[in-house]
Amino acid sequence: MEFVISPAPQTSVPIADSQSSFPVRRIYCVGQNYAEHVREMGGDPTKTRPVFFSKPADAVVTNNESVTYPMATDNLHYEAELVVALKSGGQKLSAEDSAKSIYGYAVGIDFTRRDLQAKFKSLGQPWDVAKGFDQSAPISAIKPAEHCGSVESARIWLSVNNAVKQDGNTDDMIWKIAGIIAELSNFFELKAGDLIFTGTPSGVGAVAVGDEIRAGIDGVGELSFTILESQNP
Repeated sequence: MEFVISPAPQTSVPIADSQSSFPVRRIYCVGQNYAEHVREMGGDPTKTRPVFFSKPADAVVTNNESVTYPMATDNLHYEAELVVALKSGGQKLSAEDSAKSIYGYAVGIDFTRRDLQAKFKSLGQPWDVAKGFDQSAPISAIKPAEHCGSVESARIWLSVNNAVKQDGNTDDMIWKIAGIIAELSNFFELKAGDLIFTGTPSGVGAVAVGDEIRAGIDGVGELSFTILESQNP
């Protein structure tokens, strides 16, 4: 096939302890999936359901590369998350088939332009630009599921300049992993190569240029990187 412009390179994420990589097709994200985080954002976890949104595939940042502070915000927030990588998919999946679709897991950061999100929420408008921007999805190497520990009951944490800001456990998720995949498959045909960010515990906050971010999930892995100054203020 001949293209009128050169196609973009395939976005991929390294596989832990391997020379292989995971090709990324789409990135789905779950919001409001930890009760304490719902409360800190002013919501009632008994009256809300996790919400779905997405990021572009090329928002991923791998290999602990630095992240540039994004344009159009003065309030960039971190959100540490367990990421699920799919090896298969489908529509209207059962919980059993959802579990079988998992290739592995990673540690991810869902960066949010919180000021833009609050603005658009107050206006009743979509807040895609608050979530789906460049370099908004740093991610660790993906660890195959058979080599991970009990990911549904694992410590998840994040530190800024060595001060721990988030310290929770994945067993606090309102929707569990198979349930998330099954529910997503009612809205989208999931496919191999999809990544799913599963929500964040409480303790989210702002970062600044020069901050060093570290995050980890027991049995899955860690990532670390530095926030760089934008070249386009």
